[in-house]
Amino acid sequence: MSDSNYESEAQTRRRRIDPKLSSQGWQVCDHVPNGLLDGVSGLAVAEWPTDNGPADYALLSHGSVIGVVEAKKLTVGPQNVLTQAARYSQGVKESQTTYGEGYRVPFLYSTNGEQVFFQDVRDPLNPSRKVKTFHTLGALREKLSRNEAILSKGLSEMPFAPGAVRPYQEEAILAVEKAIQNRTRQMMVVMATGTGKTRTTIQLAYRLMKSGLAKRVLFLVDRRALAAQTVRAFASFECEPGLKFDKTYEVYSQKFSQSDLDDDSGEKFDPKVLPNRYLTDPQPGDTFVYVSTIQRMAINLFGRQGMFESNEEQEEGAELMNIPIHAFDLIIADECHRGYSSKEEAVWRDTLDHFDAVKIGLTATPAAHTVAFFHDPVYRYSYEQAVKEGFLVDFDVVKVKSDIRIEGINWKEGGTAAFVD
Repeated sequence: MSDSNYESEAQTRRRRIDPKLSSQGWQVCDHVPNGLLDGVSGLAVAEWPTDNGPADYALLSHGSVIGVVEAKKLTVGPQNVLTQAARYSQGVKESQTTYGEGYRVPFLYSTNGEQVFFQDVRDPLNPSRKVKTFHTLGALREKLSRNEAILSKGLSEMPFAPGAVRPYQEEAILAVEKAIQNRTRQMMVVMATGTGKTRTTIQLAYRLMKSGLAKRVLFLVDRRALAAQTVRAFASFECEPGLKFDKTYEVYSQKFSQSDLDDDSGEKFDPKVLPNRYLTDPQPGDTFVYVSTIQRMAINLFGRQGMFESNEEQEEGAELMNIPIHAFDLIIADECHRGYSSKEEAVWRDTLDHFDAVKIGLTATPAAHTVAFFHDPVYRYSYEQAVKEGFLVDFDVVKVKSDIRIEGINWKEGGTAAFVD
């Protein structure tokens, strides 16, 4: 039997939970009766007294408790013990603010040192959710500065510019917005090839950024050439008449090679490379879109062991970084149906799971791993419907008999091959 099965709660806290808090900038210390904590920030104070018993940890900002952590030993699942953190939240004597059902602390955590669950109890619509680790002090302060209900109301009242999107694209956007307003965190949009998934999601990103519901947006693709195309699409998109997207919000990408950029448009393309600080030290004032391959982001998070097995694009210059879980508010994964090996699928999932963000998967053909992660589509626009409504042209299948297909190619010595350009 593993030694971890005999690990006590005190050992789990010392070996696993304390280091996890410290890694996110929290200074772990014991509670000192009558200690002077006015104005103190960044402390994770153990055994904080409340009217309902001592909380395992209290997270302090400017001397006030903004988070409560319920700790369990490693062998106890933390998902169903947030109720204990909630009880301590209701018993914090120092707080003068109340939320919902008598909560006096807005942010609750439960953990066994390996898994962490989180809930923002300021709004009864907010469910608990699993997160990769604790939020930093800066991330919690940023959450406190945002009122989701007010931002959602502003989004609902935001009109579409005439002709900005097709009717079904507007339906897709409104379906996603409704899901976000209902606090759905992972969702899928299925739209037939050729119906404008990228244009739809750029309009969606603009509306979410304008409303303030999303500030830092990650757009993931699986090839650098697609990343280059997407950056161009953002740059050329008119979010308002005469106002291009990249003149309204910052649009960044990774470095590209000339082969990624070659096309016949003749347009000048000078993409801006994202500064590393935007990933490692996100600030509340940052508002931008970052277009990246998922392979590069995996390397940024996990190092070269995060490389996809079949990745032919080596992502030169990509390096391991310390990226916090709140680096992005919104992640859009394009063409998320792509087939992966079991190892690659694990890297794909781990990359998306790292971030505490709303995640939207875009695809024309959902795969099993896509549905498992993003769940059933919040909107679907099929090829048949697009043809029926006149947005796609149907096709006829033409069968062609080929001697090459039947007999193959037989080369004769001294023969020459002719290629038609």
